[in-house]
Amino acid sequence: MTRAIERREVALVDLLDRVLAGGVVIAGEITLSIADIDLVRISLRALIASVRAENEEGAEGDRHDRHDRREGGPR
Repeated sequence: MTRAIERREVALVDLLDRVLAGGVVIAGEITLSIADIDLVRISLRALIASVRAENEEGAEGDRHDRHDRREGGPR
């Protein structure tokens, strides 16, 4: 028995909105070599998120840090 997979179209704007709301990490590595000799190696790590999402996450972390300091917890 096979199930039909529902195909649904998603607008690019909606996709970007979901990605930026939660954030996404992109990581990759490129090596340029000639005759099995590595000449150039590039490592890439990027975080893509909206400024609002990052500010909210940072503010939440700041609140926890301030609470820990008042309670005598780690800084």
